[in-house]
Amino acid sequence: MNTKQQTLKGPITFSGKGLHTGVRVTMTVRPAEADRGIVFRRIDLDGTPEVPALCDYVTDTSRGTTIEHGAARVSTIEHIMSALWTLGVDNAVIDIDAPETPIMDGSAREYARAILETGIEEQEAERRYYHVTEKMVHTIPEKGVAIILYPDDEFSVSLHVDYNSKVIGNQYATFNPGDNYAEKIAPCRTFVFLHELEPLLKANLIKGGDLDNAIVVVENSVTEEVQQHLRVLFDKPDIQIQRGYLNNLELRYNNELARHKLLDLLGDFALLGMRIKGRVWATRPGHGANTDFMKQLKQRIRTDGEKPRYTYNPKKPPLFDINAIRRLLPHRPPFLLIDRIFHCDANSVAGIKNVTMNEPFFTGHFPEEPVMPGVLIVEAMAQCSGVMMLSNVPDPENYSTYFMKLEEVKFKRKVVPGDVLQFEVRLLEPVRRGVCLAEGKAFVGEQLACEAIMMAQVVKNKKK
Repeated sequence: MNTKQQTLKGPITFSGKGLHTGVRVTMTVRPAEADRGIVFRRIDLDGTPEVPALCDYVTDTSRGTTIEHGAARVSTIEHIMSALWTLGVDNAVIDIDAPETPIMDGSAREYARAILETGIEEQEAERRYYHVTEKMVHTIPEKGVAIILYPDDEFSVSLHVDYNSKVIGNQYATFNPGDNYAEKIAPCRTFVFLHELEPLLKANLIKGGDLDNAIVVVENSVTEEVQQHLRVLFDKPDIQIQRGYLNNLELRYNNELARHKLLDLLGDFALLGMRIKGRVWATRPGHGANTDFMKQLKQRIRTDGEKPRYTYNPKKPPLFDINAIRRLLPHRPPFLLIDRIFHCDANSVAGIKNVTMNEPFFTGHFPEEPVMPGVLIVEAMAQCSGVMMLSNVPDPENYSTYFMKLEEVKFKRKVVPGDVLQFEVRLLEPVRRGVCLAEGKAFVGEQLACEAIMMAQVVKNKKK
């Protein structure tokens, strides 16, 4: 499994018509810098407004997935998202001159082919993964929909569809690590039942739909009058219905419809904005259920992000006790604000501070209502990051760490005498030229007390 973010080696342009709007559209997928994610940019609108391809911005899932932010709105994004994300593209800017992506042949085949021909390049930044630790379930009982996510070390999907159709029957599809997406999933086309066509047309949808970009399932026999109506509707005089499909269609796979539902699910799951380590079982999924589940999962991730990642065991010897910390840091009481470091590696560190009434700052902050100053909590987190940085330096006594910038500082609860603060700091970028960009969090028990993005630089002390 690739752990680094990736982008395209060069731009790719696609042209076609939108499935529902019928308008001609040109869409260019461009490489983007690390941590940009996948973003759509409406170049036909004033100011070229952008909308990130994230579940937070999903506004409609009636016949495809639509995202919207401010003036920017883009529909039917699931096919290009499925191809980009599943083939390993983490960052891309998609310039589009219409409100809907081109439908192409109703699948992601052309998208996948062009991505593979253009190539993908690795970036320095680490990928973000959500490692599933407990089962999650999303169901819509009245529709027979169920999506279940199980813990696993890799991402995989098993999918089942059953529409009580004598033509389709029960169909299953799977996507496992190592599967060839471009051959197995990307060529599978979108489908619609014949009885759904009239309502869609009356709703002013599928203006760009035709028999070249959709599979039309005919469940029941139809009269000659209806067939004539279809010939006029699609402007095709040779309309036929054989073996349950309009125009004697040849399926690309026996389970092409289930595979297309899998294609859609992969595209909708990409809207989480991070990759999943977990196993998915889905029954009759659709865009609404897929994106609702991603919103549910994103809320879970936010909640998990407000809990400590590491467990402090006071019975175990610390990695760095107070004397070892003093050898690494130049700080001294009353400004040495960490007591122990119990976890430290190249990218993260965790430590604690026992907050007592004897702290000198409680004399004036505040005499009748002692509260630890927020700036000192941030300073303590910075001292933890200093331990992480200087523990890899052979002569730490010759270096000091200085703040360069603080961002997104938030305080969630008071810290008072008797509290035990647990600090967790992780690098957001590789250290370059001694500059460290890190996310710090301070907890009391399982409650988040403070968080901040900190930038600091390790500088060699001037000789006296």
